[in-house]
Amino acid sequence: QVQLVESGGGSVQAGGSLRLSCAASGRTLIRDDSGWFRQAPGKEREFVATITWSGGTYYADSVKGRFTISRDNAKNTVYLQMNSLKPEDTAVYYCAGGGSGRLISTQEYAYWGQGTQVTVSS
Repeated sequence: QVQLVESGGGSVQAGGSLRLSCAASGRTLIRDDSGWFRQAPGKEREFVATITWSGGTYYADSVKGRFTISRDNAKNTVYLQMNSLKPEDTAVYYCAGGGSGRLISTQEYAYWGQGTQVTVSS
């Protein structure tokens, strides 16, 4: 059974940083296309970043240059380093695995974590 567990969320002031982690069990992420999505209250879940099995990365325009997705193969964990945080980054952040296709929509991922809250105050 595949399980993705996010951690690292919290509350920060604008301009601050957080690093989210997504630890996987039951599946080897090195062979996976993985991603991060977020969902703010009253809004649809939106794409944030993806990392392919070969290490390629792609970001939403809203986070490009501020967020970095990475993977530690030895720990079977995917990370999202978030810098220069803005109040509009406030959302529940979800890790996703088992991706295929363009990797920018929720339908393209087979596995999901439970989410971790990120709150950025002005």
